Amino acid sequence: MDEFEGDYTLTASAWDELLWVWKRTDAPKGCKVEILQGLVTVAPYSAVAHPLVQAPLQRRLHEVIPASWGIYQRLALACPARSELYVPDLAVVPERGMKGEDEYYVPAGAAELVVEVTSAATAHHDRSTKAAGYAAAGVPLYLLVDQLAPDGPAVTLYGTPLGGAYRVLASVGFGSPLELPAPFRLAVSVG
Repeated sequence: MDEFEGDYTLTASAWDELLWVWKRTDAPKGCKVEILQGLVTVAPYSAVAHPLVQAPLQRRLHEVIPASWGIYQRLALACPARSELYVPDLAVVPERGMKGEDEYYVPAGAAELVVEVTSAATAHHDRSTKAAGYAAAGVPLYLLVDQLAPDGPAVTLYGTPLGGAYRVLASVGFGSPLELPAPFRLAVSVG
């Protein structure tokens, strides 16, 4: 890619151009920068609600994952085929998947499990755009903690990605246990 003085870049592809903009976006503290549907977006992190969900879930996952896997908050996961890049609330990625082509992100397909916790700013994309993107990338499991679900707070586990779509494996209300399948084999409860 060639950079010229001013605001013009000459890239090999639209994806390279999006990445160029994403890497240079200076977001306010407490915000995340993602590429959604071909647009670089900035959204605030939720202040208290997310950590209250993430921390207990992360502790439970650490009990069952192999030593060579990690659980990452705010790890950028790229889906170049869809011109998208997500920053999920949690991503479980084997060490080998962290050794990608770029120091700023890893391929979304390297993740074994991705967790998104909805907020008013992210709910639409968490439910649709990201679910489709993670499925298209081949992420085996997607856990959506939807505090704003129309029928009340719910936790939905998606899996078996095929043709860019997931199948709902389980969905429960907050406070009810949900069983994560192999390789996790873990019952989790949120709320």
